[in-house]
Amino acid sequence: MPARRYQDINAETIDRWVDQGWEWGQPIDHATFACAAAGEWDVVLTPRLPVPHWWFGDLQGRRVLGLAAGGGQQMPVLAAAGAVCTVLDYSERQLESELLVAEREGYDITIVRADMTERLPFEDESFDLVFHPVSNCYIQDVQHVWDEVARVLVPGGRLLAGLDNGFNFVVDVDDESHIVGRLPFDPLANAEQMAELEATDSGVQFSHTIGEQIGGQLRTGLELLDVYDDTNGEGYLHEHGVPTFWATLSRKRAKSV
Repeated sequence: MPARRYQDINAETIDRWVDQGWEWGQPIDHATFACAAAGEWDVVLTPRLPVPHWWFGDLQGRRVLGLAAGGGQQMPVLAAAGAVCTVLDYSERQLESELLVAEREGYDITIVRADMTERLPFEDESFDLVFHPVSNCYIQDVQHVWDEVARVLVPGGRLLAGLDNGFNFVVDVDDESHIVGRLPFDPLANAEQMAELEATDSGVQFSHTIGEQIGGQLRTGLELLDVYDDTNGEGYLHEHGVPTFWATLSRKRAKSV
């Protein structure tokens, strides 16, 4: 029997987390949607800090791809703010949440179940904005994602991305004040790391360097416009102000005349 693809393991794991009440799989309520429609909204790329509104620009009529952004949390808000939304995710439960909110609130959204480690099922220059919350810690090759984002963005289009900086992979899960692991964290190459993940039902996760996360965006032709960092939102590292995530705003270069 062939080995199971780690991507499929992760989709099944996230489905299970959603069934167990995972916070990133709980769709927004009607009141939150109504506030967004009235112009009062925020969304996150990382656990805690809201994304600055100027990062989005004018959302009215803009074609937005929520990349690995299922869960019925951010896309409904952006749709209420006027965007024409498409959401791609590999978790069936996350996409079910998107459908639930769209049917309840009566807006249109294109829902696509696909694996972002493969070619994205969209034509070149299909989107004005790609919204990509923390999720590429679940894939091994980040450069492929940046290459595909650059392909599907229009010239001048924007990528808003949430990124895990890897620090969570080296601390003790139960006592974060102790450094117990080492980077890189790649369970496909390290059996001990895979055993750690299996013991905590954590799917298959990977650390990525700043060169992969931000340098990779630059190598594919995106321009970095802004960045901020964020914490876990709770726990020892958060209490000590240790940033464990980055959020980046990048733009695809306009075509030269």
